[in-house]
Amino acid sequence: MDLVFRDAEVVDGSGDPSYRADVVVGDGRITTIVKEAAAAGCQRPRARREIDAEGLVLAPGFIDMHAHSDLALLRDPEHTAKVAQGVTLEVIGQDGLSYAPVDDRTLEEVRRAITGWNGYGEDIDFTWRSVGAYLDRLDHGFGGEGIAVNAAYLVPQGTVRMLAVGWEDREATPRELDRMRELVAAGLREGAVGMSSGLTYTPGMYAKDAELTELCRVVASYGGYYCPHHRSYGAGALRAYEEMIALTREAGCALHLAHATMNFGVNEGRAPELLALLDDALAAGADITLDTYPYTAGCTTLVALLPSWAGEGGPEAVLARLRDDETAERVRHHMEVVGADGCHGVPVDWDTIEISGVTDPALSSYVGRTVARSAEARGEDPWVTARRMLVEDRLGSTVLQHVGHEENVRTVMRHRAHTGGSDGILRGDKPHPRAYGTFPHYLGRYVRELGVLSLESCVAHLTSRPAARLGLADRGLVREGYRADLVLFDPAAVAAGSTYEAPRTLPTGIPYVLVDGRPVIEDGRRTDVLAGRAIRRGA
Repeated sequence: MDLVFRDAEVVDGSGDPSYRADVVVGDGRITTIVKEAAAAGCQRPRARREIDAEGLVLAPGFIDMHAHSDLALLRDPEHTAKVAQGVTLEVIGQDGLSYAPVDDRTLEEVRRAITGWNGYGEDIDFTWRSVGAYLDRLDHGFGGEGIAVNAAYLVPQGTVRMLAVGWEDREATPRELDRMRELVAAGLREGAVGMSSGLTYTPGMYAKDAELTELCRVVASYGGYYCPHHRSYGAGALRAYEEMIALTREAGCALHLAHATMNFGVNEGRAPELLALLDDALAAGADITLDTYPYTAGCTTLVALLPSWAGEGGPEAVLARLRDDETAERVRHHMEVVGADGCHGVPVDWDTIEISGVTDPALSSYVGRTVARSAEARGEDPWVTARRMLVEDRLGSTVLQHVGHEENVRTVMRHRAHTGGSDGILRGDKPHPRAYGTFPHYLGRYVRELGVLSLESCVAHLTSRPAARLGLADRGLVREGYRADLVLFDPAAVAAGSTYEAPRTLPTGIPYVLVDGRPVIEDGRRTDVLAGRAIRRGA
């Protein structure tokens, strides 16, 4: 046996009450669980190494259902932002935009389009073009050793549309739709767990419901799930949720709602309406889950707030429109007066838009300040400042949107279909603290301090529920024979260190994290272990 956790308080991920036990790990799996071993006076299990877990909780490793680590996993072998939180599996390929499947043209386009999420990737050798080749690359990262944590992948619908249709705002032809079907099917055959969309991001947002339904039929045929960032989290939020439920019902496809928030002033106090909608659908037989992060601010790119028509043609076309005074004025009018679809149908409030990261170091003075504040300091209108940022940073700026409501956050996280997802963007000088703090923040703030969730319930939200959505038969629970993806934490001390002021501060109270039975966090410090691999659908 490799090691034994002695006298741990096991919160096994099922939601059942905790129990005291010795838990033995060997050859990457949980081999033995001896409940109440000390009290029973029985023969204690032995292993090469013993970890005293008295007063600590042993739980399954946390599953981040919405991550943006697509390049970070290949860039940073330590990946402490996630490992230190107890995350042992991330779901990437989110919001309809990622790096497979691609050809040479679309690879360049997608690198430009999501520079704000992952950087341009000049430090990455893009040797892959297919989903399968990308997953192979994850398996053999860093000289063949692997990656920091496990990763599952969603076929990104926006990238698929980029390949088959381009950046045009029009319906796909029958031939183009056939190609998209095959691209999605190929990705699922090669190991993707489902398909994502970013329906406020171009070019994925140009797809009509009929097109999305056809692609969801393909996803359903392979047993995957659809994960949309839907068309509005603002003025049309409830209609957007209804749209996703209806089209997946028609397609017979499982649905996982990404960062299922109710944001902006128009939705304050309306989370119960969303949950009633979900409960009605679940009662009618729908297969629905959702994820959220435990913060009120959102995070995206500055260019994402523009109206969809401004994005047609791709990044260079966006920049050309912004450089043209007449067209830029149309963009401003849609954002500030009409309410652009990129900003969820709500007129933008520049006091709520904080610059969190830039790609051009010359613009770093804008970071940590709202667009309105920077504009005031320069004696100009906020749109002038925002337009300058977009052009000079070549669309690479990221922003925090301070548009959420705490009561909505708490209400949604209590729901029986809820799981945890960080939506963490790791790039930028001042990233959202959720990238470094989501999971310990759930445990410290919303379990211990506020009592919004019990410890057992919260752990189930972060472990067995997402494992069930991903179809993982041997992860997400502390059970004999299950993979030893485990986290040991102090329930009295676990907390997020990250804040909006110091977002890269690591959490406290998590001394051990195991991936595949190997310690990636030991005595609170990152080891050099790279035990993570690509987790393929059906594997």
